[in-house]
Amino acid sequence: MRFDEFTVGQVFETGYYELTKEEIMSFAKKYDPLYLHLDEEQAKQGRFGGIIASGLHTLSLTYKLWVELGIFGNDVIAGMGMNNIKFIKPVFPGDRLQTIVEVIDKKPVKEKMGMITILLSAFNDKKEKVLAGELSVLIRC
Repeated sequence: MRFDEFTVGQVFETGYYELTKEEIMSFAKKYDPLYLHLDEEQAKQGRFGGIIASGLHTLSLTYKLWVELGIFGNDVIAGMGMNNIKFIKPVFPGDRLQTIVEVIDKKPVKEKMGMITILLSAFNDKKEKVLAGELSVLIRC
């Protein structure tokens, strides 16, 4: 979609993605090697009672689900930033995540492009919000 096709308040929903323990641990080994993502025994003693996904992993999956919808397609020019990212609830192995996206702002920038700000929200299969954050992108008119 191009800039002109978006409207503030517009909402999009993705399909679901089920997170495995192996994926959680693989991501954590590379990018967030904390015990609560890697060490099952120590994680059982912690606040969440077991292994949880890194917030960065959850953010990446939330964004992946959005991109795979193909709404921006080839019209996106560049990401401009992310704000107000909140890790609201832990994500456990076996959780199925869905992304719901709301267009929250739209501003023309130049003759052939504009900036769209979306609220990315991830929900588990219990319909609990696990993550929220704003993403701003430049997109063609």
